[in-house]
Amino acid sequence: MNNVDYSQLKIPTHVGIIVDGNGRWAKERGLPRIKGHDAGFENLKQLSLYILKRGVKVLSLYVFSTENFKRAEEEVGHLMGLFVRLYKKNLSLFMDNNIKVVFSGRDEPLPKSVIEARDELVEATKNNTGGIVNFCMNYGGRAEIMDAVRKIAHSGVDVDTMTDEDFRHYLYQDLPDIDLMIRTSGELRLSNFLLWQNSYAEFYFPKTKFPDFHEADFDQAIIEYTSRDRRFGGIKNS
Repeated sequence: MNNVDYSQLKIPTHVGIIVDGNGRWAKERGLPRIKGHDAGFENLKQLSLYILKRGVKVLSLYVFSTENFKRAEEEVGHLMGLFVRLYKKNLSLFMDNNIKVVFSGRDEPLPKSVIEARDELVEATKNNTGGIVNFCMNYGGRAEIMDAVRKIAHSGVDVDTMTDEDFRHYLYQDLPDIDLMIRTSGELRLSNFLLWQNSYAEFYFPKTKFPDFHEADFDQAIIEYTSRDRRFGGIKNS
């Protein structure tokens, strides 16, 4: 049972999680890597609900990078199947909890089945207002910035008067900047995750691998976030 008093804590508006460590979690248990992904996806559903119920407005999840297509064909194929099942079989979970689902990333070379399941989920949840889950799938931060630049170039807008806020409208999703960025499994890098949005985020790197990163672990992340003295360009966040 959760014994943390969230009324005494600072709640970030936007949390990002690099979902990491599934394969190593499985290896430690003598299991195939795909079993780690299965366990990670099961945890993802419950943890996402918990995070949004704690008052977080936006949750961005790095579930598959553009570079992940370089992994073994069997592993990639299994992940694509997991995505389809997650998006198709859990519509009621998102609807019952009033969660809006959006996606960040490129279509190519995602399978048609993944794109169709993704688009159906986005359409079905577009009017939900209880929080946003942003799945970053076939995503890369540099690719997002390059794609934004291309949109701007083709739009004919006056770049000399463009502000940071204007630029954000050309990203995959027009969402607030990340306040707290969590990477599970102990790795200490961003791995090309939401580079623009993470400019002033607080970073948290627990050693726990994602299948074992549960509600109490997120509570600890929020406690740590609350203790931080956030500064923006040297200016303290009051």
